[in-house]
This record gives sequence, C-alpha cells and structure tokens, in this order.
Amino acid sequence: MEMLHRLDWSLLQTFLAVAEEGSLSGAARRLGASQPTVGRQVKAAEQQLGVALFQRRARGVALTETGAALVAPARSMAEAAQQIALTAAGRDTALSGTVRITASMIISGAHLPPIIAGLRRSEPDIEIELVPSDTTSNLLYREADIALRMFRPRQLDLVTLHLGDIALGTFAARSYVARRGLPGRPEEMAAHDVVGFDRDPAILEGFAQMGVPVTRNFFPVRCDDNLVYWELVRAGCGIGFAQREMGLADPDLVEIDLGLPLPTLPVWLTAHEAMRETPRLRRVWRALQEGLAPLVS
Repeated sequence: MEMLHRLDWSLLQTFLAVAEEGSLSGAARRLGASQPTVGRQVKAAEQQLGVALFQRRARGVALTETGAALVAPARSMAEAAQQIALTAAGRDTALSGTVRITASMIISGAHLPPIIAGLRRSEPDIEIELVPSDTTSNLLYREADIALRMFRPRQLDLVTLHLGDIALGTFAARSYVARRGLPGRPEEMAAHDVVGFDRDPAILEGFAQMGVPVTRNFFPVRCDDNLVYWELVRAGCGIGFAQREMGLADPDLVEIDLGLPLPTLPVWLTAHEAMRETPRLRRVWRALQEGLAPLVS
C-alpha cells in the first residue's frame, strides 16, 4: 500500500507509451519529450514499482513478463484519466475556446473551409483546429472533439448523427476522353485505364459490388491519398471515382454513365457524449450539420 501512495501516475503514462511504441524514441515523439527524459522516467517507474519493466535490445525495448502484465491496467488508468478530463471539459459553459475537428482529406479540403469561415464570422471567440486525416482519430483521448466519419461509430460513449449519404460518380478528364473515348458498359472498362487505390480495398470492393470483380493490377495508376488521386484523374491518368458534386462542378471532367448504381458514402457526425453539450461544441456541431446539408441526400 505504501508503494501505491508513492506511485507517480505520470510515470505510468510514460511506461504505457514506451510499451505501445516499442522504443524510447517512439515514446518520446508521442509524448513530446526527449529520449533521455523518457529513459529516466522509465527507470524511475521501475524503481518505484521495484520490478524491471523492459529489456533493452539493440533496436528498441521489449516488455518483461511483469511489464506485459501491467500494460492492461495502465491502459485502464489512462482511459480513466481521459474520462476525468473529458467530464471536466464538458462542464465548460463558455461559448469560446478551441474545438478540434477531424474529417477525411476530401471533406476537409473541399467542403469545410467555407463552413469554418462562416463560423469564424459569427463566433469569433471559437477557435477551430482542423485535422484532415483518412485515419480514425480517438475522441476519448481528445485527438479530436468532433469527427466527420464515413462509417457509423459503435462506441457506446459517443453521440452520433447520420447526416446523409454522398453520391459518387465516375469521371474522366476531357483530355483522356479525347485520346481514349468513353466506355458505355462495365465490361468495356477493361479496355481503359482506371485510377485505383494502392492498399485501400474500397475501389476493389466497389467493383465487386457492381458484379465486375477485378484485382489490384487492373489499375495501372494507384494512390491511396484521396486528394492526389483526384488530381491524377483530373490530369488524364485514367477514369476515376469521386463525390459526384465535385466531379460535376469541374468543367475539365466528363461524367461516365455505366448503367450501374455506385455505392454511396455515409456521413456521420460524432462527438464524445461528455463534451457534446458544451456550448462551443454544440455551436460547431450545428454549423457542420447545416453546412454539409446540401452535400448529402
């Protein structure tokens, strides 16, 4: 019991970061600290607990048996600490402060700037941090306050709202059409260049849903970055897929009708329930809901 009273919880945060990153340098980057500082904190944690937590190796560190047994309890403590922080933040009653939004690269670049500009005009005391990312951010750990996601989150402690679905379309640059013409049926796509994703299986799965199964090598140009993908299509590298509204608004593109319905992209607005009712989040939530309404059906 005496050891528990003396236990420095911040040292356990460092222990967890090293355990999850697999190295002192990785943990240092994650924590925003220097590698020597992380090393000293790990040593201090081992001294306070009276056990060895890691084995030093040529490349990185490995958990000892005792260290591995402590990872799950340390994660539980970290989550409890984050819950305390969220609950405290959720009691803030001021219509001011920072709201951190994360959304896909395309949504962030093509649709959010005018919404944020309007919000800044109407609510100058609210600061916005926009995190464009096609990866999932963790709302529990305050990596974001509000997330726009293309799937329905399943965590029980999240508040979600289905804004609607974005229609997709098939497009090619006019320069490509001038060289290669237009396919009229799905089977004619085999005679054309199609821009695909690299490791993301979404387009492969979309072709399978349309009854046209293809492999990765079907796409002579591949890229997982959606913004770069779109520019490849616009440059004439091949036929590609994008939000229909974006494609129709581009005079350099031609829409292609293959006679098959394309999948749609669901859009979900998400926030942690402990933060959802703070005035600044409620105001930003409403601005996003209203601003994105024309995009979704």
